[in-house]
Amino acid sequence: MYGMRLWVFSYTEEQLEKLKVDKQMLREIIKELKKWSAHATILLSLYVPPGRPIGDVLALLRQEMSVAENIKLKKTRNSVEWALSAAYDRLSRIPKIPENGLALFAGMNPDTGESTVVMLVPPEKIQVFFYRTDKYFHTEFLEEMVTEGSVAGLLLVERDAATIGLLKGNKLEIVEEMEAYIPGKHHKGGQSQRRFDRIIEQMVEEFYKKIGERANNIFLPLYEQGKLKLIVLGGPGYAKQDFLAGNYLDYRLKQIIAPELIDVSYQGEVGLRELISKAGDLLEKYEYAESLKTLEEFKYHLAKDDGLVVYGEEEVKLALEQGVLKTLLVSESRDDISHWLEGSHQYGVKAVVVSKDLPEADWFNKTFNGVAGILKYKTNTFNS
Repeated sequence: MYGMRLWVFSYTEEQLEKLKVDKQMLREIIKELKKWSAHATILLSLYVPPGRPIGDVLALLRQEMSVAENIKLKKTRNSVEWALSAAYDRLSRIPKIPENGLALFAGMNPDTGESTVVMLVPPEKIQVFFYRTDKYFHTEFLEEMVTEGSVAGLLLVERDAATIGLLKGNKLEIVEEMEAYIPGKHHKGGQSQRRFDRIIEQMVEEFYKKIGERANNIFLPLYEQGKLKLIVLGGPGYAKQDFLAGNYLDYRLKQIIAPELIDVSYQGEVGLRELISKAGDLLEKYEYAESLKTLEEFKYHLAKDDGLVVYGEEEVKLALEQGVLKTLLVSESRDDISHWLEGSHQYGVKAVVVSKDLPEADWFNKTFNGVAGILKYKTNTFNS
């Protein structure tokens, strides 16, 4: 499991850097930690915020070791002492707490002898000092970093249709699809045409109001919770500009609409994926958007047959070890995803998890067994 390979006498800056994990890897680490449970309070969880003197933390652990000597049940006492010693050993090699803080988990199964020690620097700052031995590992502070910490609102608008969606980490959620019957233009001319045009515009106005009301109901609670940071607005033609110019959205939501409006040809899920794909850097920190963009890049090189893709487990592993891999793609559905993410971390290769929500996820899993890569340069070693 992640962290086990770092048994060294003292952590250098480079080794401390390797303790940093991104949200994709953190999600997998949390899954592994949540598999552990015990009949007694023997699993150690420790969170240290930045700025906390390492000496204070070591003093706490020494104190807990003294307390653990009084535990009557031998199995429980041995397990707690082992966890405390493992944590102390790791922390004593750290010169200072990293800028995002440090999380450490240690535990041993007294019946099987199986043990784990995980020490990591999370992608966001740890805010609290927390220490506990319990029947399970306390992962809740890490879970906050990977579950809906930041949400993007997606809105497609045209004169007779709309789609409202949410982008949450590596998930795309379609919240609502709306349609309205808006007649085409009247061609008789004269006063009749002007009257008919006014009726049509009134119908469009009413539909825009309904879109705004529904969008407010969906987006405002997330905004007030501090989760909604951005709304990306798109659609065909000028409807999106007209909608934005009107007072259909709450003023607070209008303030977080991306300045660039995106031209999109479709509604529904297809339209939202097109919106995400065209939004570029606006959504770069959202894993779903990165997953979609990287998979499209992989498909592009595959179609061109330019020698810049690699697939097959052994071939991808070899490319990783030889340092010729630019990007690793691994399916969210693979059981050994943490193994691949750790490998990419070890070799300094960018890893992108292919979300199972992507429409191409099944194709990627069936065709490439859920693992492939994009190479830095063409080489005859792979898939030739």
